[in-house]
Amino acid sequence: MNMLGLAKRIKARFLITSTSEVYGDPLEHPQKESYWGHVNPIGVRSCYDEGKRTAETLTMDYSRNEGVEVRIARIFNTYGPRMCLDDGRVVSNFVSQALRKQPMTVYGDGKQTRSFQYVSDLVDGLMALMEGEHIGPFNLGNPGEFTMLELAQVVKETIDPNATIEFKKNTADDPQKRKPDISKAKELLNWEPKIQLRDGLPRMALDFKNRILKQEDGDIDK
Repeated sequence: MNMLGLAKRIKARFLITSTSEVYGDPLEHPQKESYWGHVNPIGVRSCYDEGKRTAETLTMDYSRNEGVEVRIARIFNTYGPRMCLDDGRVVSNFVSQALRKQPMTVYGDGKQTRSFQYVSDLVDGLMALMEGEHIGPFNLGNPGEFTMLELAQVVKETIDPNATIEFKKNTADDPQKRKPDISKAKELLNWEPKIQLRDGLPRMALDFKNRILKQEDGDIDK
């Protein structure tokens, strides 16, 4: 609300970086922007899911009622260099664990799916959105879909063929499927991702490897 108020006062174009989590554990697959979602409003993930949904609501209220020029992006899983080594996201978890010779942690049976876009593709999408004339919301993600076990296999191929997997109990309200329908972004923003997982992951792994080596040498850099 503070940033929307500022955008109103200085007549700035406002971008809200929302999330695919607004779709919750979807009953529609792949997910289109017109889908309202399937979210548990009191679950352990709800503060994030509903927080982003509320942010979209406020953004549209300021657009309709106050005339603020807004743009809404729904960002799907994104990875790349310079991510925090231990941020809890699945790609950084797997890469860090494989580089440290630790088992990769898979929650549940590993059959839940996610879609992974490289960071430069996301930046291109956000710039196209901000430079265009459409409010959105727009799904910004890579429609390539991987199970967690398939992701672990790609990490093994990229980093260490001897890497192992450790299964743990699944977390509450974990979405079982996640894949963006990006036809709206392709049509209205002339955008689609260019870098596939097997091309982007080695770039991230090299950055992580260098920083983990610095940590082990006593030069802490997360």
